[in-house]
Amino acid sequence: MTKELHFVLLLGSLRRASLNRIVAETLPSLAPQGVRISQLGSIGDFPLYDQDVQDRGMPRSVLDMAEQIASADGVIIVTPEYNYSVPGVLKNALDWLSRVTPQPLAKKPLAIQTVSPGMIGGARAQYHLRQILVFLDAYVLNKPEVMIGQAASKFDVDKGAITDQGTRDFLARQIAALVELTRAIG
Repeated sequence: MTKELHFVLLLGSLRRASLNRIVAETLPSLAPQGVRISQLGSIGDFPLYDQDVQDRGMPRSVLDMAEQIASADGVIIVTPEYNYSVPGVLKNALDWLSRVTPQPLAKKPLAIQTVSPGMIGGARAQYHLRQILVFLDAYVLNKPEVMIGQAASKFDVDKGAITDQGTRDFLARQIAALVELTRAIG
């Protein structure tokens, strides 16, 4: 019998009406049988990274998230693109998590998803995030890449739902690929 997998989801947006939040909240329903997806706490609870703060002791919010990541089988990051890169709040969270020993993202299977109203769906944020994750030694899933562009035509923001079946199917395919990567590394 195959062990159930548990993936944790790191949301790179703080906005309540974020398209990325809609994706994050939809993912558990798209997971295949034997896979559980749960959302981590808000990265908005992390203070701005400061070595002086770290020297006084790691913030509880950082340690709690690091423990959840370390105990998970894999991670999914869902994030918008800000100014051709990752949101500052996500970079701040990754900076904090990079200071935890042992490093919770090291050797961890990880998938990235970006959503944007623009044409290229957050591609630049993904590429910058991939550079950051190299330092953290995460095993980033290469394909399929999920970059949901022209999101206004694929979401019903008022209902908090992804209305485009092709998008839902594509997200499910990426989760299945993360399952394969996780089992291959396992």
